[in-house]
Amino acid sequence: MKWYLKVLMNYAVFGGRARRKEYWMFVLFNYIITISLGAIEGLLNIAPSTDESVLGNFYSLLILVPSIAVAVRRMHDVGKSGWFCLIPIYNFILLVSEGDKGNNKYGPDPKEIEQ
Repeated sequence: MKWYLKVLMNYAVFGGRARRKEYWMFVLFNYIITISLGAIEGLLNIAPSTDESVLGNFYSLLILVPSIAVAVRRMHDVGKSGWFCLIPIYNFILLVSEGDKGNNKYGPDPKEIEQ
């Protein structure tokens, strides 16, 4: 949960670097929260005439900027510009790749900072 909160605290920080763990834990918690909101919506019978989750869509809108910011920081960790987030398939390869060891032009290695 600390990774999720770390991303939210840096919600509009597009500079610097983000570890793989930070990015993927944020994604995991987003899925868990979205599924939970959908289940709550189903139990409370909110918006029964639609197949989409109103609460899930509202939550997704709220975390749009933090999601983009952490993805850009993740691209920086592998030494690429944040614009690489827009390239399908290649961006996924970069998201699962190990980050650059040591400093790069986007900042210090986040693994070294945490130790």
